[in-house]
Amino acid sequence: MNKYEAMFIIKPNLSEEERKNLFSQLVEVVTKNNGLVSSGSVWAERKKFFFIIKKNQEGLYYLMNFSISPLAVKDLNHAYGMNEFILRVLITKVE
Repeated sequence: MNKYEAMFIIKPNLSEEERKNLFSQLVEVVTKNNGLVSSGSVWAERKKFFFIIKKNQEGLYYLMNFSISPLAVKDLNHAYGMNEFILRVLITKVE
């Protein structure tokens, strides 16, 4: 298993309950793919974009660190891409 870091840009207009549900869904996707989440937290609240992303001018940034098999990263990207509340996701390998 390799260590990865994922940065999510999430729609900013979610309620507190919707945010908690979304954050638990992010962790659940990793654990369903036999991964282990070491940390996850809000990195920045309501940062303004330089350009519009899916009709949004700002977003909430969420950072998550986890370990998972390299073959499962493709499945993670697919699952996160299907979520309507996630505007963008970037998963990078931590050396």
